[in-house]
Amino acid sequence: MLTFAEEILLLNLDDKKGSFLSTVPDQALRTALAGALLMELAVLNRIDTDLDALLVVAPDPTGDPLLDEVLHHIHTGEADQPAAFWLNEIAWKIDDLRDRIVQGLVEKGVLKIEDRKVLWVFPQRRYPLLDDREVKEVRARLRDLLLGDDIPEYRDAVLVGLVHSCGMVDILFTDQELPQIMPRLTRLAQLDLIGREVDRAIREIMMAMTAHNIRGVGFY
Repeated sequence: MLTFAEEILLLNLDDKKGSFLSTVPDQALRTALAGALLMELAVLNRIDTDLDALLVVAPDPTGDPLLDEVLHHIHTGEADQPAAFWLNEIAWKIDDLRDRIVQGLVEKGVLKIEDRKVLWVFPQRRYPLLDDREVKEVRARLRDLLLGDDIPEYRDAVLVGLVHSCGMVDILFTDQELPQIMPRLTRLAQLDLIGREVDRAIREIMMAMTAHNIRGVGFY
């Protein structure tokens, strides 16, 4: 089974070009991946959270090196910190976050890494899929969930929140479908406390980037 973080990366991959989409800014993607790792630990009953603090309830290893590093980081870090604190810690203090999640997909046989040179000079890294069943499955799952009215599985509801937070909904749906799915999407995205923190953090990142761009525009 893929983790939330691996599914988010797959959804952000242009499977024809083997490159990641530029529609999601790096800061927002890192925050979404950090949130995905925290949510995975919550589903595995290793952490719990309330309005005041995120706590380790079982420090037992999960068997996933990245998840275990995150769990250890929380377990040995500052006590009684809220989810927002750990979201920022994981997003910016774990080196090569995206690359390590990519490596997990490589080890699971989902994609491979190719390094080549463009015009024999400029290095370029691609991530061609070895097996597109996983990405097709997650896309189909989310489409069925949001276009239907079935009660969602918890994992699917969490993934919907992450997709909503980092602005990846238009990857899955046409302009004509968006008005139909937005009410249900908005409701599902608010079900998880960590998910709400991810959404808030990414909105703050996007607002800060917009404000910076506006300040950078010169008027003559």
